[in-house]
Amino acid sequence: MSARLEGYREVLAPECLRAAITVWFVVNGVNVLQAVGFATRPIAPGINPVLGLVIAALAVPATWALVVFVRHRAGWRHLAGPIVFDAFVLLMLAVEQVASIEWRDPVVPAILIPYLALFFGSIFLMGVPMLRIDRRRWLVTVATTALLLASMLFAMVMGVG
Repeated sequence: MSARLEGYREVLAPECLRAAITVWFVVNGVNVLQAVGFATRPIAPGINPVLGLVIAALAVPATWALVVFVRHRAGWRHLAGPIVFDAFVLLMLAVEQVASIEWRDPVVPAILIPYLALFFGSIFLMGVPMLRIDRRRWLVTVATTALLLASMLFAMVMGVG
């Protein structure tokens, strides 16, 4: 690695690095699972609720990483992503599992806006720290995010976005 990039690379304690890599797996898992959800929505809409529960389960490793970051005082850049993701999962479970509110059709802006803000905010905030840790891994996150957005566009074109 060049000296210029070496100075830019963030060095973390081993447990914090494991936590950061865990968050990296979580964000990429969310991207891929949600991309599959959007891609299959036109042909197999029943898959989405199952994928939603798998995404919710990813809050467990994200919360573990959050605890590690807090314990090591890792800073807001590492804390923000898991916090926002956990908030998204709580909102998702409250709206879709507990209250069973249909908010997509017809659209309920009071749910849609925070739902999307927390969802995309968590992806952004979980993905960004990897830029300073390992750019190759960060590029994987860019690719899976692009896949998610492309599948979302596909579902919208098919009328089931």
